[in-house]
Amino acid sequence: MSDLFKGNRIRLTALQEADAEAYARWSEDGEYLRNLDTDYAVPRTAAFFRENIQHNSSNPNVVEFGIRLLDKEALIGFVAVHSIEWNNHAGRLAIGIGDSAHRGQGLGTEALKLVLRYAFHELNLNRVGLDVIANNEAAIRSYEKAGFVIEGTVRDAVLRDGQAHDRIYMGILRRDWQSRS
Repeated sequence: MSDLFKGNRIRLTALQEADAEAYARWSEDGEYLRNLDTDYAVPRTAAFFRENIQHNSSNPNVVEFGIRLLDKEALIGFVAVHSIEWNNHAGRLAIGIGDSAHRGQGLGTEALKLVLRYAFHELNLNRVGLDVIANNEAAIRSYEKAGFVIEGTVRDAVLRDGQAHDRIYMGILRRDWQSRS
């Protein structure tokens, strides 16, 4: 197996408290926040994110990585397996490319492939799920490239700018991931 945390263009790293500054900048990007989560968008301070980084680093049901280019230290995004149910060998995935200059280049798809390999080989999970807003077509394409399949839809579950959008639930099983590898 090649390096567990390195891909062709990116690497997954531990998050540092200093990374909270990047998270705070990203929280001022409404488009990023509204695609990342179904909650309402609100800017947050670096102190807020430092606390989250500290909390997640000690939470046994969360594994969160920073996404960095191979040759640079700057944080461009994050990927996490969270809500891990160890007894069910299942977790949920969250990912965001916070630095807008690095979106749309396939870096998120590369990070997904790395974190799925980690989830299935290192964490010994059998299933990884996620949810995404139906109007986030770029994310859905990326998830499908990584092997996720649509498992269900909650109709009109998210309101954005007066428009109702479906919430799509997607998942991937270890056996399906292995058959693609």
